[in-house]
Amino acid sequence: MEKITINNHLEMPGLLSPKGNPVPENGGGSFAQALSGAVDNVNRLKNEADDAIQGLAGGKKADLHQTMIAMEKANVSFQLLMQTRNKVIDAYKEMMRMAV
Repeated sequence: MEKITINNHLEMPGLLSPKGNPVPENGGGSFAQALSGAVDNVNRLKNEADDAIQGLAGGKKADLHQTMIAMEKANVSFQLLMQTRNKVIDAYKEMMRMAV
């Protein structure tokens, strides 16, 4: 049985490099690189979901379950990206309101 740790629950699928490798936490790159990797990952998942839908609609792929899973992965990763964007915008607005 695998030991459950906090790190297992905090993995964010959106924070992957464009090659699909996790971005290192310490000194592994800038926030911009992590964000770019997240956007690339969301785009990749969306394309996979689109391919699965096209395959199902065209009769080439008859696995409805895998198609639905691909669609939900794309949806959840997009929602995570949008929430991250919203938090970054809120932080920016809060910094702009600070007195110098």
